[in-house]
This record gives sequence, structure tokens and C-alpha cells, in this order.
Amino acid sequence: MADLKVTIREELTLNDYDHGARNSITISDIDEVFRRIVTCPANNETTVARFRSSVGNVSGTATFDSALDVQDVKYVRLTNLDSSNSLKLSLQIEVGEDDTGADTSTTVLVEAGKSFMLGSPHDGIGAVASGSFNANLVTDLVDVDSLVVQPGDNAVNVEVYIASA
Repeated sequence: MADLKVTIREELTLNDYDHGARNSITISDIDEVFRRIVTCPANNETTVARFRSSVGNVSGTATFDSALDVQDVKYVRLTNLDSSNSLKLSLQIEVGEDDTGADTSTTVLVEAGKSFMLGSPHDGIGAVASGSFNANLVTDLVDVDSLVVQPGDNAVNVEVYIASA
């Protein structure tokens, strides 16, 4: 077991004043790390991580043949390594939490050189049903099923870093 220390640091001097910030967190009891750099081909969806209730094979998937234990994952980071192209990161959401796959999704833009971070994918995201335009706060959280990169017209490299207990 080991501790993962994550530090986020911004450096900014504006009008001769330091407006930088630094925040650190230590995540304890890490004994597994999943780290890979993936080339995501242009105009294709690439599954870069998948989560299930237990580690093992995921049937019916050609792009990613194993899963990380959703309850053991404590930290997730995806970094767009491209210097000029953005990507769309789709968080596939498993509302039923029954290992049958995603029921819905949400997508965020990850600009060139920037990162997306998530704590635990277990009960780590909320979603409103498709077609609903309800602006109420979503408080019922469910599991993230997988992370899918949509790079657009240009291939991009992404780094995936996941720490688990």
C-alpha cells in the first residue's frame, strides 16, 4: 500500500501581484495503478477505461478487453497530450449499476494540453433522463461505466492515469 499525492498548481502574476494557488491531497491505501498513453484515431470513438463491479473481462468490446473495479478506484485523470487539438470526453453512465453497460452519457470538452479529473467513478456522477430539461440539482449519484474519447478530425494522444485500492 502507498499514498498517492496529487498537487494542482496555478502560477499567475497579474499587475505585479501573485495570484497563484496550490492545492494538494493525499489519497491513501493505493496498491494498483493503471497508466497508459493511447492514440485515439481521428473520427473514431476510443474507449480508454472501463469500470465494473469486479475486475475481469468485458464481453462484447473490441477496444478494451478488461475492466477496473469501480468500487476500488479512488482517482482518475485523463490528459489531452495534443498541443493544438481539443477532444470530447464522453462519460458513459450506468444508471442501473448492474454491469450491463451504459444507460446514458454526458460529454465534456478537454482542450489541448488540459486534463479532466474524477474521484471515484462509483456513485460519482448524476444525470437527468434523456429528453428531460429539468434544471433541478441532481443528487442521486450512480456509477461511471467507461471513458470514451472522441477526437474529431485529428488523432490525439491521451494519458490515462487511474489509482485504485
